[in-house]
Amino acid sequence: MTSNENKEEQKNAEAQVENTQQGDQSAEELELPENTQTVEDAEVAQDDSETKYAELEKKYETLRNDYLRLMAEFDNYRKRTLKEKAELLKSGGEDCLKKILPVVDDFERAKGALEASNDINAVKEGIDLIYDKFRNYLDNNGVSEIPAVGEDFNDELHEAITTFPAQTPEQKGKVIDCMTKGYKLNDKVIRYSKVVVGE
Repeated sequence: MTSNENKEEQKNAEAQVENTQQGDQSAEELELPENTQTVEDAEVAQDDSETKYAELEKKYETLRNDYLRLMAEFDNYRKRTLKEKAELLKSGGEDCLKKILPVVDDFERAKGALEASNDINAVKEGIDLIYDKFRNYLDNNGVSEIPAVGEDFNDELHEAITTFPAQTPEQKGKVIDCMTKGYKLNDKVIRYSKVVVGE
């Protein structure tokens, strides 16, 4: 090989190396914009996630505040209901007692009339009027008398205090006598009739 050929070959090799380096540099230059775009996308994604996180945090705070407010309102409602219930138990019978006071007034007037009057018939008539007034009061408040004498014995309405031999076969299992009257408040028995039952 001649020195010229060597020089030419060396130049070609150097040119090839230079081209290769330039090619690598070009590839790097080409990739550089891609890398830049990826970094921008990452920054945008990070901004989006931070925004979403802030929105979620705000929503959480709103829900938490709503929950705490609801719990406080429920606690106030519970306390108010208990207070109203206690007041109702304490003064529940107030209306009934107010309505019975006129009957007490009538009894006091009758008591005064008993001491001043010698007419027994007038006193009896006054007591009958007071009794009728009191019975009307009971009827108006849903209290009714349980029928007893002559009725079939019913353990849901009557309480047998004793039995008595029946004088006729029809009196067997029936109420012969009533010792204490029974009463119902609407459909509920509030006092059983104490009765004598024929056997």
